[in-house]
Amino acid sequence: MDKISILGGKTLEGTITISGSKNAALPILVSSLLTREISNLDNVPNLLDITTMKELLISLGIKIVAKEKSLFIEPSNNISTHADYELVRKMRASVLVLGPLLARFGEAEVSLPGGCAIGSRPVDIHINALKKMGAKLEIKDGYIKASVPNKKLVGADITFPKVSVGATENIIMAACLAKGKTIIRNAALEPEIDDLITVLNKMGANVYRLDSNKIEVEGVISLKGFSHSVMPDRIEAGTYAMAAVITAGRIELLKAEEKYLKNVIKYLNRVGAKIESTNNGINIEGPKVINNIDMKTEVYPGFPTDLQAQAMALMSVAEGSSVIEESIFENRFMHIAELVRFGANIKNKGVKAHIVGCKVLNGAQVMATDLRASSSLILAGLRAEGETIINRVYHLDRGYENLEKKLSMCGANIRRI
Repeated sequence: MDKISILGGKTLEGTITISGSKNAALPILVSSLLTREISNLDNVPNLLDITTMKELLISLGIKIVAKEKSLFIEPSNNISTHADYELVRKMRASVLVLGPLLARFGEAEVSLPGGCAIGSRPVDIHINALKKMGAKLEIKDGYIKASVPNKKLVGADITFPKVSVGATENIIMAACLAKGKTIIRNAALEPEIDDLITVLNKMGANVYRLDSNKIEVEGVISLKGFSHSVMPDRIEAGTYAMAAVITAGRIELLKAEEKYLKNVIKYLNRVGAKIESTNNGINIEGPKVINNIDMKTEVYPGFPTDLQAQAMALMSVAEGSSVIEESIFENRFMHIAELVRFGANIKNKGVKAHIVGCKVLNGAQVMATDLRASSSLILAGLRAEGETIINRVYHLDRGYENLEKKLSMCGANIRRI
């Protein structure tokens, strides 16, 4: 099994090109189930999660041809409505096929999804919303088994009990082919959802944000193919920005979009970083001394939970004490034990982590527990004295494209073994 070796202590300087967004590409790929026509998706990152989604769609009858950063997507005349456990278990986003399959074919059998072990992420919100649209659903033998009388979902007024990115995406796609109007209240605000909406409207759908958390969809009879370029990955950009900060380096993030990173930039300014927009992206200069700042994760546009672990790596070497509160996922502190192996002083108290900054981290043998925890260990390894070995890096491959190459080009001593 692959590992990553880092010899820490290098100041990073250079440029990193931000890849296309994993979290935008996944639902856009799924939207190809809504049409009979060929589609083209560009700026697609080469990631394990993307490969998993491609395999799932191919198993359903979609033909996908890859050419560099582009995917050419062609539905067959014989689409299966059965999403098998062996593929769905690998990734949470696989449940997104449920809404489109129901909307287009009137039935679906989708395995309960898997993914990172970062807490409970129930599919109840998806199921209850689809029931309001006329679907009959039950969970049996580990599968969500769903059908629609008369093969046609109907529009409904839906209020999510809590903000859910996946449920927002699933119901938007389902509503595109439903009869009548669907209103989604308490919808998620993530820009990746707006990238999906852009694609759906290119396909001939009628999807609108009426205000910040309310989305209206007017159903249509059919949708056409699309051509689209995936937005840049804001989580990747935030991670590399923190790599510059923790190493007191200077990195220009090409293609990074400041408008999607406002709260992250505000946080990094407070910890002491200098950040400026360039013609091609964002420039980050890390401070000699990292300020201690308390932080709480929140739904977008608040500080993203997907950057919480990386922020904890920063605070482990900050001046003074800080508190990080995780309000999205209850089990997203598993990286604490691994950061402590570097010598970090972190105590977990419920949904809060209490951190006392230390001057020196020491290289260690550590283990990635989930995707974003992996990148926090990379950051700690870049700062630490001596060699760090990170195990289970398949988590990292789910969400970061060419990480070793990108960091090496900025002076990091990092390699895969």
